[in-house]
Amino acid sequence: MNADKIAVTGKKEDQKKYMFFTGYVGNEKIIPLRAMRARKPEFIITHAVKGMLPKNRLGVAQLSKLRVYAGPEHPHAAQNPIPFGK
Repeated sequence: MNADKIAVTGKKEDQKKYMFFTGYVGNEKIIPLRAMRARKPEFIITHAVKGMLPKNRLGVAQLSKLRVYAGPEHPHAAQNPIPFGK
């Protein structure tokens, strides 16, 4: 999946924000979608999918199987089935 080529509508490019808390007092990091796309495009898809999954062991197991890549190159090869019998 080309995570760096996702499209959003409206003003989401500037208005959608991701918030991170470092653990220290007053250290909230707020990053808009435009900057997140440049920094970690895979996170945008992973974060969206994580929000749609159930919040239990099943959701954790399903999220661990998700593979998102920024560009068209990935290390997974396609399956090459062979005919069984005649």
